[in-house]
Amino acid sequence: MNTLTYRTIIEKDGTYYHGYAPALPGCHTQGKTIEETQKNLKIAMEGGLLSRAELDWPIPEDNRIESLQSISLPEIARAAYA
Repeated sequence: MNTLTYRTIIEKDGTYYHGYAPALPGCHTQGKTIEETQKNLKIAMEGGLLSRAELDWPIPEDNRIESLQSISLPEIARAAYA
């Protein structure tokens, strides 16, 4: 068995959560909770990858590098982002 690792992103979307894997085009889902969205996203990713394999399509890799940056803003600008 080959284990693949993909970044996933979950964002609040109204009363639901929207989840997707940037390296897997079309792989989106939603859920009422973060946990439900994670579960649904795993199912969507597995289904998408199995379909690609059955069709002999290439399996995308997630080679992106992600980092978080901290930015210090002057006190007056902070109010706009509070």
